[in-house]
Amino acid sequence: MNFFGGFRVTFAKLFEKRVTSQYPTVKRPKPERFHGRHVLGRYEDGMERCIGCELCAGVCPARCIYVRGADNPPDSPVAPGERYGYVYEINYLRCIHCDLCVEACPTEAITESKLFEFSFTSRDDAVYTKDELLVGDDGRPRRLPWEDWRPGDDEHTSGWMRATSPSGSAAWEGRAAWSAELGYGVRAPEQGQSAEAGPGTPDGEPSA
Repeated sequence: MNFFGGFRVTFAKLFEKRVTSQYPTVKRPKPERFHGRHVLGRYEDGMERCIGCELCAGVCPARCIYVRGADNPPDSPVAPGERYGYVYEINYLRCIHCDLCVEACPTEAITESKLFEFSFTSRDDAVYTKDELLVGDDGRPRRLPWEDWRPGDDEHTSGWMRATSPSGSAAWEGRAAWSAELGYGVRAPEQGQSAEAGPGTPDGEPSA
């Protein structure tokens, strides 16, 4: 009897509705704050957000980010301010997608897409350079040959950054605390967690 009792759960599952997705043909929907492949954003005027401060590299527990800043050319600045990210590399053989780099970035430059399925045939391909990470002229991530992009994977690239920018305070719920992005403008905030939280005041201060 103990032998047949061990198969009780297995036999019961035979008559239940299947919940298995036909992967990779069909993929499960990903949440808006999904931690996927990184992207480097740009402002609405096309200027790069990264200022080469190296805070993302300093906070990375896996030491997978390498950044070097350079002075902006006076006649043709790459980013606002005095410096820009001259070199930006992420080694995906080390990255653990913890998103600490996104939280540390003062200019909202480094964000993440929903893409997590990408394979490499060489170690060089696993090290993404600035040219591969920087979004295109439409504000969407660049798609590399070894990446399996599906509809929606390139949307909401700043989902986690926008969720963490209010620092968890309910007084900031429903208020846009981030700047506009190339191709998207000012993204709408997520729904608040408390019904009492208001949208905030137009001048940027949280509502009382």
